[in-house]
Parts: sequence; structure tokens; C-alpha cells
Amino acid sequence: MFCEYDSWEVVMSGCLVVLVEFMFGLSMFTNAVLFIPQALKVYKTKDTGGLSVVTFAGFNFIQIVTIAHAYIHRDWILMGGYIFSLVFSGFTTALILKYKKQ
Repeated sequence: MFCEYDSWEVVMSGCLVVLVEFMFGLSMFTNAVLFIPQALKVYKTKDTGGLSVVTFAGFNFIQIVTIAHAYIHRDWILMGGYIFSLVFSGFTTALILKYKKQ
């Protein structure tokens, strides 16, 4: 069974922790994956219309600070998720900078 405990309160707290941890990990993965379609679109079309380099640079800054915070607190799920996110967001930022100049 998913969660086996003796009392209902322990079941609820234990299962809730497992569920929240799972959802948190899934949300970290989803956060990173959501940057991929934008990066692919810019890469294929070389069109950055409607994209703000300031917004993506802001995303990168937030991701770097969050990675540092996660490292300090030894939160490896958060750190891994934001590193993954930074890769795709950073790639999109680099593409925006590259193609805005052309």
C-alpha cells in the first residue's frame, strides 16, 4: 500500500508529506520543461518578437538565488529543479540576446 500507519492522524500527516514532496518534485520538473517550447520556437524561427530579455534575465537571477538558497539549506530537490530550469531559461535568454541583435 502507498502509506501504512496505525492511526488515522499519522496516516494523514505521513501521506500528506509524501504527496507534497512528490508534487514539489513534479513542479520543479514542470517549471523547467515549460521553458523548452519557447526555446525551441526561438531557435527554429530566430524570431524573438514579444520576448523580453529583462524578464528572462529576471528569471535567471531568481533561479541562481534559489539555487544558492537550496544549497545552503541542503534542499537537493529544489536545487536540482532550479538548475534544470536555469539551463533552459538561460538557453532561451542567450537565444533572445543572439537574435535580437540581428
